[in-house]
Amino acid sequence: MEKIKCVIIGSGPAGYTAAVYAARAGVAPVLYTGSQPGGQLTITTDVENYPGYPDGIMGPEMMEDFRKQAERFGTDVRYEMIEKVDFSGPVHKLWTESGHEIEADSVIISTGASAKWLGLESEHRLATTGGGVSACAVCDGFFFRGMEVAIVGGGDTAAEEATYLAKLCPKVHMLVRRDELRASKIMQERVINNEKIQMHWNTEITEIIGDKVVEGIEVVNNKTGEKSTIAVKGLFVAIGHKPNTDLFKGWLDMDDTGYLITKPGTSKTNIEGVFASGDAQDKVYRQAVTAAGTGCMAALDAERYLTEKGLI
Repeated sequence: MEKIKCVIIGSGPAGYTAAVYAARAGVAPVLYTGSQPGGQLTITTDVENYPGYPDGIMGPEMMEDFRKQAERFGTDVRYEMIEKVDFSGPVHKLWTESGHEIEADSVIISTGASAKWLGLESEHRLATTGGGVSACAVCDGFFFRGMEVAIVGGGDTAAEEATYLAKLCPKVHMLVRRDELRASKIMQERVINNEKIQMHWNTEITEIIGDKVVEGIEVVNNKTGEKSTIAVKGLFVAIGHKPNTDLFKGWLDMDDTGYLITKPGTSKTNIEGVFASGDAQDKVYRQAVTAAGTGCMAALDAERYLTEKGLI
């Protein structure tokens, strides 16, 4: 069994920022990257809204910078997953996928969230190559200003992102698979009354047209069976996110959708010595810069906890 002062689970902006702060504080953190080292930003091409990069930067390159900075201060980065945890005692137990057992005085969770996708091959191809499919309008909408785009989804997030896109684009096609929106009443009114947003009810996407970039979408009316094609330059998928927190069920407080609940103004969970940061606990903002901010909070909270307990 290995004993560690601070284990960080996850390697996106939150995890690496927590690592930088914890390492500089002399906590000697060990970071487990998980199955997607670098998190969601590794499938993002151009990042233009993170401070400090005036010319923008590629998502994977940015996460390499984060990793190098964390390692420079002494973070032990391990390319493995944590598969099981036991938070029943004052010392937290964790097991890696290879069966390695760890005792940790503190744990910072930064496992992120994963966007839900439609499941089309063309969607995956064009999303991973920066071809015009995105799960974040606030992140990528700027690249489509002046162009017609489509957004799929019927909840508050879809309505908010459609409204955001309407400020940049001449027309936004909003595709809803039912005959009504699930969004709150005020958000429903906002999109339905926006002359730039065209509603497509009972509509599902069957294919995305374009080899290297989005050129249009093929849709079907699930009530009438009628098929049609809509010419757009971008497609935004807003059918929800799933926080990567299944590992902590039964141990940590979470909401109905699995987002970890932290004490207001802190990164503290209901278990002493366990802290949560990034998209695993943030369903509102979901930005790299806010994730990094909560990663900083988690590291500072962990350092103070370890100091108070006389562990460092």
